[in-house]
Amino acid sequence: MSRRRSSSNEEENEDHDGTEDFEAEQDDGNRRQIRHQYRELMQSMQQNREDLLSSNNNKLTDALQAANQLFAVVQKPREAALDAQLLVLATNLGKEKANQLQADMTVFDPTSFAEDLLSFMGINRLENPDSDSEDEGCAKGYLGADAWQKLGSEANKYFRRTPTFYFMLGSFKTEPPVVRPKVERHKRTSKVVEKVAMPAQLKKMEESHQEATEKEVERILGFLQSYFEDDPDTPISFFDFVVDPNSFARTVENIFHVSFIIRDGFARIKLDHDKLPVIEPIAQDSESQVDKDNQPRYQSVISLSHQDWREIVETFEITEPMIPPP
Repeated sequence: MSRRRSSSNEEENEDHDGTEDFEAEQDDGNRRQIRHQYRELMQSMQQNREDLLSSNNNKLTDALQAANQLFAVVQKPREAALDAQLLVLATNLGKEKANQLQADMTVFDPTSFAEDLLSFMGINRLENPDSDSEDEGCAKGYLGADAWQKLGSEANKYFRRTPTFYFMLGSFKTEPPVVRPKVERHKRTSKVVEKVAMPAQLKKMEESHQEATEKEVERILGFLQSYFEDDPDTPISFFDFVVDPNSFARTVENIFHVSFIIRDGFARIKLDHDKLPVIEPIAQDSESQVDKDNQPRYQSVISLSHQDWREIVETFEITEPMIPPP
């Protein structure tokens, strides 16, 4: 009886493992399909850019609704990153579409403004005493003697100026300033900065620390080259390579040492199709053909807090460090 029960338990475990593998494969397939739909939607938006910017249709709204339907089934960060790229593209298109709209609610009419101005100045269109022609007087009219003074008094309220300064009894008599002789100042002699001798003990500690850093950089470079040789077609994620899920301090040290590898030209960092950083070593034959001194170098500062480190470990599901502790 005990043998039969053990055999039945083993069969149930095998069925359970097979079900889990099938669900994992099905989940990967769904994620692949979601990423494909995101890329097709972004490509369609870029190709139909003119139609989306047109104010005669709602194609941009339809594209956003399709993106919302895709985002409803997103569960992993890679698909969320594609959704963010699509949202940035839709935002830029919406901004351009809004700039094309014309909302001139009030338009300045110079003819109407001139008529109101003449009415305020008191124009008389019935009689023109300076004109002998009755037709000309009826067409143009005339302004009173105080018309411009009335307009100037009204406009003076909106153009206030500071009164100019003037002398009541004329200007004061000015005398030329007295020329003072220039006094030559003695230049201060620059003090020679003497080199401070470093104690022998501190000098040895600095040299030993530099040697330890060089050894650790060589060790990490060896791990990077070995991982790349095992699978050269698969890019190595930068976060998977430098993050130690068991130690925040080790993660910071790994990033510090990898920066020397990048600086010396033994490896390079680039972005994959999901806009995530990947790292790969530079082959020795291609390295000999490149002049490192003439190549442009780009530097950046990475801010990594303890909370960021925890979120990276959980997001990328890092369980084991790729760089073991020394």
